[in-house]
Amino acid sequence: MTPDAYRPSPLAQADCEATEDRWTLVFTRDLRHPPEKVWGALTEPGQLAAWAPYTADRDLSEAGGATLTMIDDEKPQDMAAEVVRAEPPTLLEYTVGTDLLRWELTATGAGTRLTLRHTVENHDWIPKVAAGWHLCLDVAEKLLEGHPIPPIRGAAAVDFGWSELNDQYARKFGIPNTGLPEHLKGEAGAS
Repeated sequence: MTPDAYRPSPLAQADCEATEDRWTLVFTRDLRHPPEKVWGALTEPGQLAAWAPYTADRDLSEAGGATLTMIDDEKPQDMAAEVVRAEPPTLLEYTVGTDLLRWELTATGAGTRLTLRHTVENHDWIPKVAAGWHLCLDVAEKLLEGHPIPPIRGAAAVDFGWSELNDQYARKFGIPNTGLPEHLKGEAGAS
């Protein structure tokens, strides 16, 4: 896929909440698929590899330890994860490093309302995380529709509108745009 063949969807319903010394992105997206189908995309390793910024060493439908391999640059990085809650097909919550991700799936007449609550330590990351999940969920939606496109992740995401999305979400949240994460800056110039 080329950058000319893909355009990001409009900004998602998103908010930023402060909780003690941490920040939570609340990212909501309406999908045209039932919760069971969306659940599979969130938990099955083969489907995750097709859209997420990481792969999983096991199905995430059950509580317990897991290894998520981040694929956001040329050096994949294994990260310890812990599925703390798995209530198919409505709630998935796990830690990755110091981050906490909570996926809530609510059936709607037209499909599923997906709400991601991604908690990070530094509020500067909220627009970056929103831009990244925005692109990933665009890819997930294509996968669910049966028209998959290649994953958009890491430094290559810059070629597919990540910088513009990061800027738009930064303005929306009133958070300064600090640009591309340091670990990807060298890779972006090479893409």
